[in-house]
Amino acid sequence: MIQQINMTKYLLRLYITGNSVKSQRAIANLLRICKKELADQYKIEIIDVLEEPQRAEMEKILVTPTLIKQLPPPLQRIIGDLSNTDKVILGLDVVSPIEKYSLSENGELTMEN
Repeated sequence: MIQQINMTKYLLRLYITGNSVKSQRAIANLLRICKKELADQYKIEIIDVLEEPQRAEMEKILVTPTLIKQLPPPLQRIIGDLSNTDKVILGLDVVSPIEKYSLSENGELTMEN
């Protein structure tokens, strides 16, 4: 029997440095975005590079916070506190172009809210 894998599930890894303000802001922003945009289709792993330096080295993390979208492919990296929601949504490839844009009656491409 072949087990079907749900490819719409997001696996996100957020690399942070301790309990800094930037780390806390990145965690809060990521949780807010995921709850709003991904519903129950995500799993978040938070990795503190001070506690797990070998994982950071393996992933070549040079700056924190860094968010890595492991699944679905392609792998994406977003650096910073994730306060720019549009950049994070674009980086996660959450909204397909069909959902994000529409053609107006006069043929102009417009962005939907």
